[in-house]
Amino acid sequence: MTSKANISHVRDRIDEIDDTILDLLKERLECALTIGELKNETKRAKWDPQRELEIYNRLRQKNQEVFPYKALHSIFHEIITTCRLSQRKATVAYLGPEATFTHQAGVKYFGQSADYRPLEAIVEVFQEVEKERVQYGIVPVENSIEGAVTSSLDSFFNYKVQICGEIQLPITHNLVCRSGNLEDIQTVASHAQGLAQCREWLRKNLPNIPTLPVFSTGAAAQMAANNPNVGAIASDLAVTAYDLQVVVKGIEDYQGNTTRFLVLGKQSPQKSGADKTSVLLGLINRPGALNEILTILSAKNIDLAKIESRPTKGKQWKYLFFLDMIGHMDDPVIHEACNILQQICAYFEWLGSYPRADNIDFNGGAF
Repeated sequence: MTSKANISHVRDRIDEIDDTILDLLKERLECALTIGELKNETKRAKWDPQRELEIYNRLRQKNQEVFPYKALHSIFHEIITTCRLSQRKATVAYLGPEATFTHQAGVKYFGQSADYRPLEAIVEVFQEVEKERVQYGIVPVENSIEGAVTSSLDSFFNYKVQICGEIQLPITHNLVCRSGNLEDIQTVASHAQGLAQCREWLRKNLPNIPTLPVFSTGAAAQMAANNPNVGAIASDLAVTAYDLQVVVKGIEDYQGNTTRFLVLGKQSPQKSGADKTSVLLGLINRPGALNEILTILSAKNIDLAKIESRPTKGKQWKYLFFLDMIGHMDDPVIHEACNILQQICAYFEWLGSYPRADNIDFNGGAF
């Protein structure tokens, strides 16, 4: 009797705590709505990445490792994004259909409360953002194993959008089908990148099964849901979204497989203190032009995080260069360097300044 009485007492206390949490969540939402109204009066941006980073850091210090930090961060990320989106619900375009890795990256960044809109091609995401039919778009830009996603890079030249953020998503590929039985699979479908990232596993384990590249992992999962003889290489999200069974989990050839996604919008956020700046350059056709650019950045002690070249469409042997620099355009040294680049380059476009993903720390550590 004593044990049952004690359990009942503790459960009553848990109910009281849950009620208190709910009341505080409602109060927090009201405060967020008030802040949204005040920002409207002063025409300030709805998203303040530096403020959010301060909240996470304060909570982590106050927690003192009592509550598991990964779970704590996930809980408050959902609370913060829900409260922010209450000021204006975000519409987010992504490479669909539902349950692609791009969709998963969007949920990781914006939380569950955003209005997600699947599209059939990366270029369509750029178009929707440029025309302001959505507030944001999510596109993959590079994978740690297979390299750059060229359709995303090429679209920056054709559409006027700005980079607002980035997400780094650890990629785990699952082989899935309706029955969960390997012997039922006669074709394996996935995005070309997904097939490439699992090519050795497929070669060793399904050497006689043909592969079928499709425009997204979500589309592959959709095919598997409709055909019992199709297996798909897809995300964890796809398993529940399409009521599929996992045949083999984690079939990617290399551990540490990570895809970097960019958040597109019409205006980059203000400085957070741990930022990245992306620019697109076209060089004047003369010897040493690229070395001149790199020398300028080195002289100003600017850390170059990435450089990628892409051929200019319709101009043989002409290239555009994508550069990621550590820092924000509001940092004097970045601003000065970009002014110089603008003067000496045949083409210059600032693509955006935004918080670095390795600083946002969604999973309790660097990605």
